[in-house]
This record gives sequence, C-alpha cells and structure tokens, in this order.
Amino acid sequence: MNTAGIRSEAVVVEQTAESATDEGPLPGMADPRSIAPRDARELSRQFFQRLSGLDEGTHAYQYARNTLIEMNMSLVRFAAGRFRNRGDDMEDVVQTGMIGLIKAIDRFELSREVEFTSFALPYIVGEIKRFFRDTTWAVHVPRRLQELRVELAKAREELSSRLDREPTTAELATLMNITENEVVEAQLASNGYNSASLDAALTGDGPEDGEAVLADFIGMEEEGLRLVEDFQSLAPLMAELSDRDREIIHLRFVEEATQAEIGERLGCSQMHVSRLIKRIIMRLREGMLGELGCA
Repeated sequence: MNTAGIRSEAVVVEQTAESATDEGPLPGMADPRSIAPRDARELSRQFFQRLSGLDEGTHAYQYARNTLIEMNMSLVRFAAGRFRNRGDDMEDVVQTGMIGLIKAIDRFELSREVEFTSFALPYIVGEIKRFFRDTTWAVHVPRRLQELRVELAKAREELSSRLDREPTTAELATLMNITENEVVEAQLASNGYNSASLDAALTGDGPEDGEAVLADFIGMEEEGLRLVEDFQSLAPLMAELSDRDREIIHLRFVEEATQAEIGERLGCSQMHVSRLIKRIIMRLREGMLGELGCA
C-alpha cells in the first residue's frame, strides 16, 4: 500500500479544509487526477466554495477551476465507459465528455444543495450522446428523425416480444402515438445510420465461391443513360438542320404525325415527305457515326 500517497492526500484534505475558512492562497496539489473519487467529492465542495468568491480571470480562479476539472476526470471516464461498445475511439469519447464536465463546473452553484456528481453527469452524458448523434451517422438526417429512430427501435422490440412477431406499421404508430407516415419516415431515416462501400469485398461460404464486391449485387444497367449520351451528341447536329427539316423531325417524332399529315402542312406529297425524312435521318446518322469514329 502506498502510505506516502495516503499521507499526501490527507495533508491536501486538511490544508483545503483550512483554506475553506481562510482567505489565504489555495493549497497546491501535485496531481489532482490521482485523488480518489470519494475524496474528490469533498474537495470539490470546498473548491467550489472558494471559487464563488474569486474573480474570474485571476490566477487563483484559474487554478481552482483547473483543479476541479482534473479532480473530477474520473466522472468523465465513468460516463464514457457506458459507451465502450459503440466502436468509436474511447479517447475521442473522453475528450467530448470533458466538454460536458467543464460546462458543469462553470454552471454549478453550491446553493443548489445537490452533489456535484449528480449535477455533472447529465452534462457529460449529454455531450457524449451529442457527439455520437453528430458523427456516427453515415448520412446526416435531422435530429428529430435521429431521436425517432431510437424510439422506433424500442417500440419494435417491445411489440415483437409482446406479439411474438414483427409488428406492423400501424401497431408501431399506435404505440408511439405518431402517424404511420412518421413511422415510415423514421424507418427510411434509419437506413442512413450505417453505410458500406460499393467496393466492399464479399466472400462466399463455399471454396468454389470467388471474391465479389457489393456493387456486383446491387444496381442495374440504366438504358436511359445511353439515350442521354445520344441526345448530347444529337443536339449540335439538329442545330445544323434547316428550319423546315427540324419542323419535319418534330412533327414526325415528337407530335407523331403521319407522313400524309406532314405533307398537308408543308404542301407536298406523302412520297416527298418520305424522301425528306430518309434524307434527314441519313444525315443525322452519318453525323452520329462520324463522332463515334472520331472518339
């Protein structure tokens, strides 16, 4: 047992107790972080009492505030331990919890007649939860939907155990006291919590199964994309046509008029319209094939 450390802590406690009634300098501490949580609670009360009488920005104020932070770091580690299985770097979680501890110290008042630990823990846990809410979602969704996702998971678990089956949207909406549309919205928002790369490797169960990637199993060839490319290539060729040729193309392929109807509008025979259409299409085809050949 480290008797020297115990004696050192005892001296610190004794000196601090004296400083609570004496307006002299605050006692020095070699390492406030090494103070046991039980002693830290008592010392924190005395330091808060002295802190309330000090002017902000003074050396004594900064020393008292910093000492309170270091003495109560065990609260942050305790709160962070609840989130150990979330898969994030615990150092980041602890650093985030420290923000909550500092806020609690700056807002704590002895007149509340409540233990500082009870006052600080909600601040610390709140900052950590905010950290997960803001950083762990793969796709950003509104806070309302993030909170609704948690409530939805609780409702689904409760109803599944009660009904011994997967609950319906209507049953979830009734239990959560929201509309069915809101339930569906929360379910869709839940898809944004996790993400996976399309290049993520997937390995089959059997030795004959080769390695594949996620992109091989989702998505499909969109035929419309080819049309987009064709339209982009066709646009400058259409611009080179005469007004009459563009009108003929528009009447035939947009308004879907017959050759006879086009002839009536242009004042020519159906046979002449047929020859004009073939000539125009041939010209456009040659232009398109020419661009492909250059590419």
